[in-house]
Amino acid sequence: MKETRYFYVPDAGLSSELPADEATHAIRVLRLKEGDEIFLMDGCGHYFTAEVSVASSKHCMYRIKETVEKNKDWSGYIHLAIAPTKMSDRMEWMLEKATEVGFDEVTFLNCRFSERRTLRTDRLDRIIVSAMKQSRKPWKPVINPMMDFSEFVKRNDDGQKYIAHCYNEIARKDFFEEISRPQTSDRITVMIGPEGDFSIDEVRQAMENGYEPVSLGRSRLRTETAGLSAVMMSQIILSRR
Repeated sequence: MKETRYFYVPDAGLSSELPADEATHAIRVLRLKEGDEIFLMDGCGHYFTAEVSVASSKHCMYRIKETVEKNKDWSGYIHLAIAPTKMSDRMEWMLEKATEVGFDEVTFLNCRFSERRTLRTDRLDRIIVSAMKQSRKPWKPVINPMMDFSEFVKRNDDGQKYIAHCYNEIARKDFFEEISRPQTSDRITVMIGPEGDFSIDEVRQAMENGYEPVSLGRSRLRTETAGLSAVMMSQIILSRR
């Protein structure tokens, strides 16, 4: 059985050449030749069946044979806002798995108790692209750079907005139960704090800006586990609508 080769090509329908990094993989690793069949995804919901037309040392050209538009497996929009962990590999793992599950956007938060305040979004972007191809999802999540917590919560975003925290003195509802209720919007934004949690003042500030305080369950979760859990719960509910 022939191996299926998937490549990420933004604006694939308007181009005829693989990007440099994808071309290198196609020619030097997979050793593709003229006439070989490949499959492209543009990150905007389209698959393309194509054929290699030119394979040189530095370029890989293609001809599109068929275009297929695919709807997302979930309705609405899932936006994860999360404080990155001190160890970058844990955040990379979370993004890889969240992409395989399916979500739409991630924003990294600079909070009072944040352990990391800088990120290499270019590396995270490559990890997301790899996970897209592995899971055969033609939708590429949006990656936003680091944003100050106060700036983020003041944004006038629509939809359901939640902040997950662990403070006993602030009442919390169950996140899964809340998003399971009939809603006027299928857009879910959920904020996950650093290992030391959000500060209590940050939780209150978020509530003043329309965020509902929630719990992700009875267990105390690491940041990356909480982020993935929130995405999976949202995905389960929105896939049923």
